[in-house]
Amino acid sequence: MSKKNQLKKKQISKNRFMQLSVVIILAAFIAYFVLSNLLLTKAPVNPELESAVKGKTAYSFTKEGELSFTNKDGESITSIDIEIADDHQQRATGLMFRDNMEEAQGMLFIFDAEEPQAFWMLNTILSLDIIYVNSKMEIVSIVKNTKPFDNTSLPSIKPAKYVVEVIAGYCDKFGIKEGDKIVWRRS
Repeated sequence: MSKKNQLKKKQISKNRFMQLSVVIILAAFIAYFVLSNLLLTKAPVNPELESAVKGKTAYSFTKEGELSFTNKDGESITSIDIEIADDHQQRATGLMFRDNMEEAQGMLFIFDAEEPQAFWMLNTILSLDIIYVNSKMEIVSIVKNTKPFDNTSLPSIKPAKYVVEVIAGYCDKFGIKEGDKIVWRRS
């Protein structure tokens, strides 16, 4: 092979190497921007929740009803004011992002069907007692002193149509136990 052909071949080889290098750099550059945009893109969020997370507003308790705990014989144990979560969005949000709640306050979750329920504490600042209640208004199980921000499932085990959340320690303080009942009404 002549020297001229060897130089020409080296030049072509160098040009291909440069072209390949440019393509690799461009591909890496594009991949970086695509991935960084995907990672930074936020899923749609309820504006009220997003605002609460950013600390711009705080949830405040809005009394929507009253709930009493009774023993098996119907004798009153104690009562609380309640907020009512009776649609999907309200049930999904629950007491998330709340940084305080009075002892005599709680939330009543109402489900469409009586079936095993499960809650978790993701985005929940307060430790709670979670009280699962069947359609006969009987307490079927209680999860006490939940761990804030935990995403562990806390199942009812037995079918429940209602769930009551109160501040942690409430059930022990007032002696609320499985077999007790609830009575509630909207304001």
